[in-house]
Amino acid sequence: MKTYKLFPAFVFALFLSTALFAQTKKETIKVNGECGMCKKKIEKAAKANGATVASWSPETKVLQISYNAKQTSSDKIQKAIAAAGYDTEKYAATDEAYNNLDDCCKYERKTPSAGNDKCCSMEKCSKENCKDMNCCKDKDKKCCQKSGK
Repeated sequence: MKTYKLFPAFVFALFLSTALFAQTKKETIKVNGECGMCKKKIEKAAKANGATVASWSPETKVLQISYNAKQTSSDKIQKAIAAAGYDTEKYAATDEAYNNLDDCCKYERKTPSAGNDKCCSMEKCSKENCKDMNCCKDKDKKCCQKSGK
């Protein structure tokens, strides 16, 4: 009989602790792309890297995401989108990733500030890939971020 009385209290405590400790963040991110196929790829890349909700609009070029901040970050999600070939407000896709997009998905590109797109996609930098070797010393790879950010 006591078990039946404790069960609702346990469920309530579990719900309350989940609500208190979950750190859901919502963000909007500018992502370049063109069509419905882009929408699918951008949203898939975001969800595969921790977004619980991802909705991109081809008209506004804005991605709305929700994610648990304890499990992922906006940067991780944006890097994954860039790896899929789409420039975000902070990270540029490599030329190789962009060139692998279908023709209908190719958009007008802006270049990253330092021109280190090959370097940005590598774990370790090399003279052949980086135009600015200072980028190789930057652990956060801020040189990979686009101008104005």
